[in-house]
Amino acid sequence: MTQRHHRSIRLREYDYSQPGSYFVTVCTSGKAPLFGEIVEGEMVLNEVGEMVEKCWSAIPDHFENIELDKFVVMPNHIHGIIVIYPDDDNNTVGARHASPLHLYKTKIHGPKSNSIGAIISSFKSVATKQINLLRKTTGQPLWQRNYYERVIRDERELNKIQRFTP
Repeated sequence: MTQRHHRSIRLREYDYSQPGSYFVTVCTSGKAPLFGEIVEGEMVLNEVGEMVEKCWSAIPDHFENIELDKFVVMPNHIHGIIVIYPDDDNNTVGARHASPLHLYKTKIHGPKSNSIGAIISSFKSVATKQINLLRKTTGQPLWQRNYYERVIRDERELNKIQRFTP
């Protein structure tokens, strides 16, 4: 049996838990239009889209030193800006709600605590659970395996992305 190797889209050696602004895009499984529709140029959320918006808005309730900036739900994906601030106490910034980690032998695998990976993993997990409860579709996948993120490098780039994300 041939083993598939997934090429990482992350920047090598970059610490995705460090303070900064990050633009993320997360797509639905199979790019299915689950969150609503565009009517006369405006996105009209359905009940599932409203649940995604609610789960996204709750991210700062579960992670310290996190702020959400612009965010938009589209029929088959979301775009959002997450800002990670420095920890004022000079302690390691930790999640108040940990993403699930997978145990393999004695090593722990999973995203670093309070990183963009941990935040998105937690969001996807909670949103999937809530939406499956809403639709009565236990165990149904909601999201694509991966997501896209971009480290926002300066104020000019942040402003450009904010204009793109209504």
